[in-house]
Amino acid sequence: MSHPVDTSWISITGDAGSFDAYLALPPGGSGPGLLLYQEIFGVNAHIRSVAEQYALAGFVVLAPDVFWQQQARIDLGYSPDDIQRGRALAGALQAEALQRDIADALRTLRALPKLNAQAQRRKAGVIGYCMGGRLAYTAAALTDIDAAVAYYGGGVQGQLDLAPRIRCPMQFHYGALDANIPLSAVDQVRAAMQGKDAQVHVYEHADHGFNCWARASYDAASAALAHGRSLQFLAQQLF
Repeated sequence: MSHPVDTSWISITGDAGSFDAYLALPPGGSGPGLLLYQEIFGVNAHIRSVAEQYALAGFVVLAPDVFWQQQARIDLGYSPDDIQRGRALAGALQAEALQRDIADALRTLRALPKLNAQAQRRKAGVIGYCMGGRLAYTAAALTDIDAAVAYYGGGVQGQLDLAPRIRCPMQFHYGALDANIPLSAVDQVRAAMQGKDAQVHVYEHADHGFNCWARASYDAASAALAHGRSLQFLAQQLF
């Protein structure tokens, strides 16, 4: 029996060159778009599985290769050496290049023929995890994305000057046990988003990376609740 989700790597062409992105198509063949942004570990097996998970729910999912200028299609695990390598790659990223790549990826996603061609406007959202959560937040502030979801977005609390520029509905997910993002930082994000169409969810028993089933910090109950909230939110905003 064939898998109901068709997947492939496609090329995104921008002013700075071409880079790859992992594309997952829904069983129905078309749907609203969803940019998926990786953790520091690349578009690895877990992120590809998340892309397929959201494609099964009806979204056309595109996961861009964020580290393409350093090493194309890097695929890391979660060992201490992998974490050190991922942090080094993330630390070498340039803000202007990231913003350019986000805009190029969104343009490519909206141009895909599999996006709801019958709709008056080809809606697209963004979801990201850890570093990708910060990129989802950046996309919400600097593009015309229709909805954004950020899971334990590392560094969002340091970019709150972007919050006034966010016009789309946005959802945040944090773990109460996350030493990388203390609850004081979550409170700063909540205050910056006050008065906007924003939801901030905190999971009492969750640590950083709680959504990733390949990591020791995975918490199934928190991941299931967060995933359900994300699906409901994205369906309401994009379908």
